[in-house]
Amino acid sequence: MTHPLVPQILEIAQSVAAQLNLEVVNVVFHTHQNPPVLRLDVRNLAADTGLEDCEAMSRAVEAALDAVALIPDAYVLEVSSPGVSSILSSDRDFVSFRGFPVVVETQAPFQGQTQLEGSLVSRDEAVVKLTRRGRAIAIPRELVLRVQLQDLPQSDY
Repeated sequence: MTHPLVPQILEIAQSVAAQLNLEVVNVVFHTHQNPPVLRLDVRNLAADTGLEDCEAMSRAVEAALDAVALIPDAYVLEVSSPGVSSILSSDRDFVSFRGFPVVVETQAPFQGQTQLEGSLVSRDEAVVKLTRRGRAIAIPRELVLRVQLQDLPQSDY
């Protein structure tokens, strides 16, 4: 169950994040801990999310929350990056994971399949491009439901 303050915290955090060119992707308020822990996950909209993004967000959102005295008691604020999602959605994702193995799921069969595996080449307004067994294929974007990073085999080390 979500803590009742989370919607108000989220509103404040989103406003602060927008000023820093960040996006709030998750807010959790762990009140069962002593002191309670407020955790915010943020993503940089233009580049990889770095420590400096988290530090800037932490300082700015702490000041904003203190100014409105929304949380009356002491709490710990944690701001971090959400990590890498296996679903590719932004243009940045498609650039960052170029050459990685992916699975493209389509809403209707393309070349007789609704799931195609290959190495990601690119995405533009019209198609998602993969290489499969050395052959380039271009899947129309209107058919694509999602593009997901393929699980890489785990090392024995």
